[in-house]
Amino acid sequence: MPEDVRLRWKTRVFLLLVILSQPLGNLLLTLGMKHRDLSSPLKYIEAIFTPYVVTGIVLLMVWFLSRIALLSWADLSYVLPLTAVGYIMTAMIGRFILNEQISWKRWFGTLLIVAGTLVVSMTAARTSIEEQEA
Repeated sequence: MPEDVRLRWKTRVFLLLVILSQPLGNLLLTLGMKHRDLSSPLKYIEAIFTPYVVTGIVLLMVWFLSRIALLSWADLSYVLPLTAVGYIMTAMIGRFILNEQISWKRWFGTLLIVAGTLVVSMTAARTSIEEQEA
């Protein structure tokens, strides 16, 4: 497989990891921490080791490591707008899973993120071949 095709697939896989792991990790942290009694330091430690919180932490570690890897071969100006899709997913999770009330202004902002993501996705992951080889 040619190097540019392999890089394109690797970038897509890591973008997907970054986009999915952050909102899902935050959802699990929220589910694990909501309605907990955190009146003492011991209760905080107990909360950290609940299944939802542990899984959320692991997913956020995956998000962080995947993002670092992705930034090592793709431009920041490409990666950041595309990973903003995670914010869209977060808004949808908040509304439809956590039953949060989201104002029309937030939905409008979410639509602006979608528009920006679409524009950026039409560009290459690297701005030049020389940068990729360096």
